[in-house]
Amino acid sequence: MTSSEIYQRDPSHWLYRYSPEEWIAVAMTELQNAEHAYKRRDSLGLVAGAKRAAGMALNATLIVRPREAWGRTYAEHLEGLALEMRVPELVRNAARAVRAARAPSSGLVALRSRTGDEALLDATRTVMAHAYAVVHGTQTREAT
Repeated sequence: MTSSEIYQRDPSHWLYRYSPEEWIAVAMTELQNAEHAYKRRDSLGLVAGAKRAAGMALNATLIVRPREAWGRTYAEHLEGLALEMRVPELVRNAARAVRAARAPSSGLVALRSRTGDEALLDATRTVMAHAYAVVHGTQTREAT
């Protein structure tokens, strides 16, 4: 069964307003926003974009393989994936890294490294790749 066979659009529902493929597409746009923020050295935009990108991609997996424990927010989705023992450790660690990322607070000088920011983007891409694999059936849906 493909994701389009199990999906029924509901514009009023937070999850079903987009198809799994559409969630992946909007996640890709958010990833591009995060990458642009990285290039501008905009750490707030980078962190927000990375979390949104990963969370939106995980929305796609929730349509294909519902997980009530993953909640409704992107942070809850990332925490759920981080605790999911049936997925590769690399994916769990990536979910933890994205969830833990913090932008600097106002009034504080935060020392950020390009390497750390690149690691955040890589972790985001790992979570998104996992979501893509689940949606398109290359990763067993039971392991989501």
